[in-house]
Amino acid sequence: MPFEFKNTDIDDVKLVIPKVFEDKRGFFLEGYKKSDFIKAGICDDFNQDNHSKSSYGVLRGLHYQTKPKMQAKLVRCIRGKIFDVAVDIRKGSKTFGKWTGAILSEENKHMLYIPEGFAHGFVTLSETAELLYKASGEYSPQNDRGILWCDKDININWHEYIKDFEPILSDKDKVQPKLSEINEDDLL
Repeated sequence: MPFEFKNTDIDDVKLVIPKVFEDKRGFFLEGYKKSDFIKAGICDDFNQDNHSKSSYGVLRGLHYQTKPKMQAKLVRCIRGKIFDVAVDIRKGSKTFGKWTGAILSEENKHMLYIPEGFAHGFVTLSETAELLYKASGEYSPQNDRGILWCDKDININWHEYIKDFEPILSDKDKVQPKLSEINEDDLL
């Protein structure tokens, strides 16, 4: 199998480590293989690919989409380095409001699988970072939502990674609500 699927602190979020074939010419890896993901219990139909580029210190998130347009994501950093985070916002989940994160980089080639029912965010730790990620649902502006990146109730350990700078945020991300302020119908 060209992938190793590792559990994170939240059972449904998986760190995906591809098998990399590398020599003096470069490298090859499979970024996604549906049959292997299904064997690992990841059965999402990914139907949109996204590519983003961010500068050092940019923090994006925490973003999610509401029903019926929820999205699972498979995130990979193809250039640079990021700290990637998933927050459980599934009503009734034993890990509701908890987060897990991983360093994704050009060097380690790891991916983070984030199922539906999670908010997602990341901070760029290199001069620039480029992400490729698959989404199980198409972007829907009507269902686009967010949570304040520094919500003290979630308490993401961003400061381990951003202690030397103030994160650069979009106007939208500066004013997102806290998890406790989110409309009950918007929780997944």
